[in-house]
Amino acid sequence: MPASGAVTRSTLRQQIADALRDEVIAGRLQPGREFTVKQIAEQYGVSATPVREALFDLSAQGLLESDQHRGFRVYQFTVADYRALVEARTLVMDAVIRDGFRDQSPSAAWQLKYRDALVSLHRRAEEAARAARGGDLDILIGYDLRFWRELGALVGNTYISDFLHRLRVQAWVFAVPYLRGDANVRDWLWKGHADLVAAVALRDRDALCTVIGDYNGHAMTWADQLAAGAPPHPGRGPQPPAADGRAGPTRPGAA
Repeated sequence: MPASGAVTRSTLRQQIADALRDEVIAGRLQPGREFTVKQIAEQYGVSATPVREALFDLSAQGLLESDQHRGFRVYQFTVADYRALVEARTLVMDAVIRDGFRDQSPSAAWQLKYRDALVSLHRRAEEAARAARGGDLDILIGYDLRFWRELGALVGNTYISDFLHRLRVQAWVFAVPYLRGDANVRDWLWKGHADLVAAVALRDRDALCTVIGDYNGHAMTWADQLAAGAPPHPGRGPQPPAADGRAGPTRPGAA
């Protein structure tokens, strides 16, 4: 019986962590939002123990900050953080391409081994690109994370795959508050998933480098725009009128 209880608590802990992670990624739990173990336990109608464990799990993933006296806070990533995330994934992905695609001829055995995975990847790619073209963030985030997760599985190294997944989750947490308030959101959503699958299927390292370079370059260009204030930081639009009735200063790019 004790073992069964441990499994149940562990499962509940994971369910709570997954639910809160989804809330953070979707931007429904905004950066800087504070809450306590008690508040989350009451929200989900569960005991404090699995909630506390789930919150510490999310803190270990870099999504929350813990404060001994005030509870937990959704981590607020900066543009500098985002740049560092992109740089980190660029270095790792460059190494994966260099070491994993030395043989650029897809053998029959390789194609047979990864046939089903490539079919699934192609389907994920089509759905992600469709959501990106439509500017549908909620659908895009789910497909995009699953797409990269499945692609990472082809590497065969779970440590690398898990590390890259964590970076992408953090990048989405940073990006979503900006993207939800940007009328030009479609311009900033990467849509090259299908090109990436095609390059992988052909084991075309040059094409792969081009697509990944576009992916990371796209992210850095967006970071440059954010640093310039276009779009403005969420919640930092036009300033309230000054005492003399004139409008206060606005950040560059604000509506």
